[in-house]
Amino acid sequence: MQAPINIALVGNPNSGKSSLFNALTGLNQKVSNFPGVTVDKKTGTANIVSGLSANIIDLPGTYSLYPKSADEYVTYDVLINPANEDTPDLVIIVADASNLKRNLLFCSQIIDLKFPVIIALTMMDIARKKGVEIDIDGLERELGVPVVAINPRKNKGVTELKKIIELAARGNYSAAPRDFINNAALAEAVIDDVKKAVPACSDYGALHVAVNTDELTFLDAGQKKAIRDSLQRNQFNKTKVQAEEIMQRYNRIKHIMKASVVEADPLQKQLRSEKIDDLLLHRFWGYVILLVVMFLLFQSIFWLASYPMDAIEAGFGKLSGWLTTVLPDNKITDVFVNGILAGISGFAVFIPQIMILFGLITVLEDTGYMARISFLTDRLMRQVGLNGKSVMPLISGVACAVPAIMATRTIENKKERLITILVTPLMSCSARLPIYTMMIALVIPDRRILGFLGLQGLVMMGLYLLGFFMAILIAAVMKLFVRIKEKSYFIMELPVYRAPRWKNVGTTMVEKAKIFVTDAGKVIVVISVILWFLASYGPAGRMEPLHAKYEKMIAAVPEGSPEADALDREFRSEKLSHSYAGILGHAIEPAIRPLGFDWKIGIALITSFAAREVFVGTMATLYSVGENPDDNNATLREKMASAKWPDGRPVYTLAAGLSLMLFYAFAMQCMSTMAIVKRETKSWKIPFIQLVYMTSLAYACSLIAFNIFK
Repeated sequence: MQAPINIALVGNPNSGKSSLFNALTGLNQKVSNFPGVTVDKKTGTANIVSGLSANIIDLPGTYSLYPKSADEYVTYDVLINPANEDTPDLVIIVADASNLKRNLLFCSQIIDLKFPVIIALTMMDIARKKGVEIDIDGLERELGVPVVAINPRKNKGVTELKKIIELAARGNYSAAPRDFINNAALAEAVIDDVKKAVPACSDYGALHVAVNTDELTFLDAGQKKAIRDSLQRNQFNKTKVQAEEIMQRYNRIKHIMKASVVEADPLQKQLRSEKIDDLLLHRFWGYVILLVVMFLLFQSIFWLASYPMDAIEAGFGKLSGWLTTVLPDNKITDVFVNGILAGISGFAVFIPQIMILFGLITVLEDTGYMARISFLTDRLMRQVGLNGKSVMPLISGVACAVPAIMATRTIENKKERLITILVTPLMSCSARLPIYTMMIALVIPDRRILGFLGLQGLVMMGLYLLGFFMAILIAAVMKLFVRIKEKSYFIMELPVYRAPRWKNVGTTMVEKAKIFVTDAGKVIVVISVILWFLASYGPAGRMEPLHAKYEKMIAAVPEGSPEADALDREFRSEKLSHSYAGILGHAIEPAIRPLGFDWKIGIALITSFAAREVFVGTMATLYSVGENPDDNNATLREKMASAKWPDGRPVYTLAAGLSLMLFYAFAMQCMSTMAIVKRETKSWKIPFIQLVYMTSLAYACSLIAFNIFK
């Protein structure tokens, strides 16, 4: 059996590269980081034919072989650096047939690196709708490499592509015999000198070594000195050479397009996508439609999820009550029912909302609307020191801040990238969703405004918009303090509108639910068990007198009487207050009481630094440990609704609920986010700044809200 070959998938953004990667690899995928950089590395294995398999490497999308961002540099290094562990045996260039002229620039550059190349043409159906007809055989002859039309979303052309891969692996196809343009003539003396220093280079590879000598890590000191001497001796002007190269390539591409492509009359009526854009990107109606879409999204989260959530919540309540009656009354039962089961119920109830949120976000991405949001908000972004590319990380932050911060790598401007990293955690991520849902259900009445607008959905949408506008406001302030001067431009291709791939939507919903259960769930259950211990035990000097006091009082009243039940509730409440958790909570209560928070909320604020979702699990555990076993049938919302201060006032009033939601909307309650910010910025200074400013902002906003509404 032949050893697996390395195949690199390259192409422009939005060319269908990820769809082809999924079609070739199926479920045999993994995501890691490229060595030495924090850029996602998607790899997978594919069975090409019997006896031949391939390692598929999905490289970040780029428009040309001159990198401008961290993502693009990764692609560049894999293709230029002969020492890179991912150096491919074969390159598949995924090219958008509906934008062939632009895609051919990158194709021609890869061809001139002298890799065996296959060009996979996608979007052929869209090209035909545009009136574009491509002579594939003619295109093959002009380029000197095999070309195959594919539709990976429908698995069309993939079998033919595999046959060509097999022929290439057997040696039937090699690198193109002739250069796309006369690269050697661009800087003949310099290219000759570079090829002497780096013998394995093609003419075009040698040109890139000359252009980027200082940045290339695979060159040793001697090679760099020899190349620098040649550059100086021959007065090499890299800007002039690059401009001449691009001009020559486009001249040749123009000839190829004329010979192999029939394009529609430019006066042909606009495509459906362009007509839709006239409305969705309108200076006024575009923003109105965006607000309507956001409103429907958050209304749907409540409307669609309410039924499964109520069923899950009621089910756990009945299960806890039933287990309390059938299991023996001992510590094992106590830790299982009030620790483990309470912790599981604390996060399981929110699985439907997490799935619905990610499902709807996937629909927006699949249809192509998500990219339009970047264009709509670019003007606003520029006013606060950002640009349209900052919007995608901010929108991604609605799901999770960790991948959102990693997505800032596509922002070339250092100042804009740093400010985007600083403000992205202000976006309300899915980890905040359980807290918002719990508090909205507790303090916001379920009523309609104007007969059809749900008040709870409006409050939820308001919290998400508040996070966005606060991020904009803080970015405007950061713009004044971040002293980096660098111009930036926002260029982004708008994908065509498509119907969502419902299989992809369903897969995403299931995968995100699994991640929530396995990642957040493990943390919540572990912390719930620890909290059960801290809430069940306390210092002997406090607990022993308390036990002795209530044993005498309970012994003095008839067993099972109302007086005995009242004493038992009072004993459990005092026991919880004197436990290790109670002592810690009471110690921090003076600092948080001005916000309307009691000591139990204080404990949750501390534990949720591990993950914001832990808040609900913490409350579930604390209220389970402190309750009479007969109350285990009650849901967490019912227990929290009946919570009282010592003077009899309810804990969860409108003022306290709004204060708590605002605190979680703005506080940096996430260790994972701090860790990823440190990794992306290579400094603890930035996450420390985030922790200080976000905590201060959260405290101030909560304090103001509580005092206004109390």
